[in-house]
Amino acid sequence: MNLCIDQGNSRTKVAVFETDGTMVKSFIYRTFAAADIVRLCALYPIQDSIISSVVHLEPSVVNTLQRLSRRFILFDHSTPVPIINDYETPVSLGLDRLAAAVGATHLCPNENLLIIDVGSAITYDYVSHEGHYLGGNIAPGIKMRLTSLHQMTKLLPLVEVEENMLMPLFGRNTRDAIMAGVIRGIGFEVKGYMRTLDERVEHYQTILTGGNAGFVQRNVSAPMLLEKHLVLIGLNRILEYNGSLNQ
Repeated sequence: MNLCIDQGNSRTKVAVFETDGTMVKSFIYRTFAAADIVRLCALYPIQDSIISSVVHLEPSVVNTLQRLSRRFILFDHSTPVPIINDYETPVSLGLDRLAAAVGATHLCPNENLLIIDVGSAITYDYVSHEGHYLGGNIAPGIKMRLTSLHQMTKLLPLVEVEENMLMPLFGRNTRDAIMAGVIRGIGFEVKGYMRTLDERVEHYQTILTGGNAGFVQRNVSAPMLLEKHLVLIGLNRILEYNGSLNQ
């Protein structure tokens, strides 16, 4: 089996895959340590592993993965990937964004792809049907927008995200006005990207991912594929791709 690890700013997402690409189990950790890898390898017959991180990696985590894996990849910008990266500064491209692009092309081959990752930041990335990553944009995420409104004004309160709250078109109190302004603003932002792509390409697929993707899906009435494990799927594809290069 393959062990894929995506270490983000606030949590670590982990998945175990069969060699045919089937996800067996996924986990979310607030903190992730070498002991967690040992426990996972005791539960599952892990042979190969890959880790991607946007934060500092503990040496003990890397050493444990190397010790317990037949083949281990510390994913970085020198790792071969099965798409063509046309970003002008590839070293500065977030590895999670690149892995998501690989995962999207794996799920929807030969499609133009708009990939929207709604996390701490919201990223919009585009991959052509020929498999070229053509770039993307970065915008503040939901919590970042709510926090900024509170911190950069004197009177606006800090509003917490509520998963199932009903979103009015226009708020009739300050709390609802802030939340509707942020969530609906992001919805209009997403629709704007989709409307622009409608004008430029004959067909494309929108793929939505990230911890707050549900907010966008509920507030945008447009066809889109929701895949919360997109980065992990991409990491597994990168792991398998590198294995094929070494055969």
